[in-house]
Amino acid sequence: MAAESDCMRLCPEKQKLWQDRICASKVPAKWVLAAISSFAPPSFAANERKYSFLGDASNYTITSEYDYIVVGGGTAGCPLAATLSQKFRVLLLERGGLPYGNENITRLERFLINLNDTSGPYRPAEKFVSEDGVVNARARVLGGGSCLNAGFYTRASPKYVGSAGWDGKLVNQSYQWVERAVAFAPELQKFQSAVRDGLLEVGVTPYNGQTYDHIPGTKIGGSIFDNNGNRHSAADLLEYSNPNTITVLLYATVQYVLLRSEGNRPRAYGVVYKDSQGVEHTATLKTVELGSEVILSAGALGTPQLLMLSGIGPAAHLKSLNIPVRLDLPGVGEGMSDNPMNYLLVPSPQPVETSHIKVVGITRFGSFVECGSAGSDGLLLQKVIGPLSNGNLLLRSRDPLALPIVRFNYFSVQADLDRCVQGMRTIEKVVLSRSFAAFRFDNQSSFGWQGYRRRPNRHM
Repeated sequence: MAAESDCMRLCPEKQKLWQDRICASKVPAKWVLAAISSFAPPSFAANERKYSFLGDASNYTITSEYDYIVVGGGTAGCPLAATLSQKFRVLLLERGGLPYGNENITRLERFLINLNDTSGPYRPAEKFVSEDGVVNARARVLGGGSCLNAGFYTRASPKYVGSAGWDGKLVNQSYQWVERAVAFAPELQKFQSAVRDGLLEVGVTPYNGQTYDHIPGTKIGGSIFDNNGNRHSAADLLEYSNPNTITVLLYATVQYVLLRSEGNRPRAYGVVYKDSQGVEHTATLKTVELGSEVILSAGALGTPQLLMLSGIGPAAHLKSLNIPVRLDLPGVGEGMSDNPMNYLLVPSPQPVETSHIKVVGITRFGSFVECGSAGSDGLLLQKVIGPLSNGNLLLRSRDPLALPIVRFNYFSVQADLDRCVQGMRTIEKVVLSRSFAAFRFDNQSSFGWQGYRRRPNRHM
């Protein structure tokens, strides 16, 4: 879906600065006040859009068994559940609420208000800080990260598809129905156009025009924001569901997976979840022997967390929390990686449009260069493609609501740091290019950017 999850890692000071810029020029005060949190889940009557197969978990008693139970209604869970419902009975469980009717989610200019509103247990963005000290946000809403991020849409590279072992032809067919629902060709205004031309001027070539394909060079990608500034998230992909064979429950927080022993390995046959009132429910599979499955699509943090809570993971760690070990699997929670983002905030002598990521430079040395703008500032971003540095995830406690302990070990591999430095040098060249001249002050020179070469900002 939307690859631009990394705009969620602006440091708090920059989030505040950008929010102030947007509020000063675009956002009425009543919109900011509307972000004040409530400690009760929103009423369904307040939502603009509902599916007939969707309900609040506290108002729903499961009487059926399912062929598939999908845990997590995010960028993977929504299209997966919709696809499975064409042939099977499916239950999709999402711990958050609906994106529809919440303009902090659906409107482009309120992106940072949505991201910063982490004050209540039912808010879409759940803030966490990794052990590296990096602020991040975890999605808690139907549609997942596609309801929080900056909305950039791109296809995976053919190399990635091949390394994942996917059927390339099937992947290309799948792109088409996703893109009909959520992807749009963005219109460029002055600032984004200047960055595009600057990237080409400094050698991030060729120019690939507007394309969803992942191709080295400079391109205009896709956006899940349409040209009226409305967000289209993965929740929209539930339109493809068979309404007679799918059930989607909101505010349903899965506690653990139910397992039965089969030989040396346990087999899932259901889940236990709690609704917003703290009432416990059980959902089970119809016929495990015929291939019915519990599918965990709860995100990079939620999936290993649920496995461990269910007794699957490194035995020593599970025993330390008095969790019965069902399967000693040391790899659960290992290999956690996050592509580090660094940025340069460029004050502009003239107002700039409010824009999210539309243009990207895909370099051959392993960095993305992207940009956004608001008020009187431009923001140029550098991100490491496929970082080699990685860490791990551990449980903080047996409580499913407790955020896990996560460490990404940013820049622990020198190659990641080298690519970061090259990316920031490319941004420096873009800012100093002829194409970008209208958006920098005359006294800005290469001398002013030296610190960005030496000290990549790790607090994003």
